[in-house]
Order: sequence, then C-alpha cells, then structure tokens
Amino acid sequence: MKAMILAAGRGERMRPLTDHTPKPLLKVGSEPLIGWHIRRLKNAGFTEIVINHAWLGEQIEATLGNGAQYGVSIAYSPESTGGLETAGGIATALPLLGDAPFLVINGDVLTDIDFNAARQAAASLQTSNLLAHIWLVPNPPHNLEGDFSISPDGQVHSNKTEGIALTFSGIGIYHPDLFQNTPPNQIAKLAPLLREAMNQHRVTGEQHNGLWLDVGTTERLKIANELAANWD
Repeated sequence: MKAMILAAGRGERMRPLTDHTPKPLLKVGSEPLIGWHIRRLKNAGFTEIVINHAWLGEQIEATLGNGAQYGVSIAYSPESTGGLETAGGIATALPLLGDAPFLVINGDVLTDIDFNAARQAAASLQTSNLLAHIWLVPNPPHNLEGDFSISPDGQVHSNKTEGIALTFSGIGIYHPDLFQNTPPNQIAKLAPLLREAMNQHRVTGEQHNGLWLDVGTTERLKIANELAANWD
C-alpha cells in the first residue's frame, strides 16, 4: 500500500518563515515537519511514499532525496508554482500511486493517528462500493463549526447536522475512482469530491481524539515545537 504526503502549499500564513523554506521543511523539534510523517509511515510498514511539491520544491527533494535515510522509497510529483490544490495534486500523482486505495496525509499537520489502521480501512474500500475513509477530529478553535458530520455507523455526511460535527484531519484513504473525473495538471479541490461521494453514502470515517495539530501559523508551529521537544 502506498502513501502520499501533500507538500505543495505556499504557507502564506507562515511568512516570512516560508519565504525561503517550504513549510514541510520547517523544523519541529529535531526533524522537519514532514520527517515525522515519514518516520511514522515507515514504522507502520509504508515504504513507498509519493510527495507532491510546488513552492521551493527543489529544497524538499534535496533534503529528503530518495528516502533512503528514512528507510523508504520516495517518488516526487512536482507541480507548477501555486500548486494544484488537493484533488488536482492527487489526480496528477495517480500514475505514481497505482490502482489500489492509498493513504493521503496533509504535510502540515502533526498527529499520532494510527497509520497501521489504514490497511484495514483500505481493504474495506477494495471490497465495497466506498470511495474514501477519513479521519475526523474534535473541532479546534479555528474551525468550531466543523467540516462534516459522522453518524454512529461510521458514515460521514456533508450535512453537519446528521451526526456529530467534526473537523477533517486532512488524512484519509482514497480509492483512485474518487478522482476519475478530475483531470491531471488542473486545479481541483478535494472537498467537493468528498461531499459528492458522501451524498452517495460512499464515505466512512472515524473520530481521532489523540494528537492532531494544524501547523498552519507561526503560533501553532511554536506549539508543535513544544510538543516535539522530547521526541526522538
């Protein structure tokens, strides 16, 4: 099973830090932010990783190389300046991801979501009519209304009143068919695709109550460094 880390964002809210360093390479404790994802993926048995990039992407490739330092194999999906948004980036990387369900992780979050659980969820996608399985988290201060809702049977709904309203973690397992009508190399957002699939009852999910932090501002980067201060 392959995994993709989304690393193409400009990081506008992190300027001036991101003027000369891509956000995924900002240090969190002893590692670049993206390095924690790679380590946790390796520990969960993921050895084939795809990373997309746009802003200062050459720095990401120069720093991570082919992944050997982490014990994984990294393939890159470069995008033009400005990036392609989430769905556009994934659709463009599909030739690298293959025909089976794959795990996708936002590169700018810090989390202890269990990537081992992704394999079982991916198997469900293979044997059912589902297009996605996503992780949701309690609503943080910057998104108090949440994004989607989840019902007791694990169905995720675009209408936030059909269950518990939660925030999308930016982490999910997707069947390639979710992107079958999304052209490569064109800007496309993920949320509309997910909402359409939710309305067809083809998205399941689960709530994660552990560590999850959207490292999208300098203030949250400081929090991330405090959390990771004693990590190895």
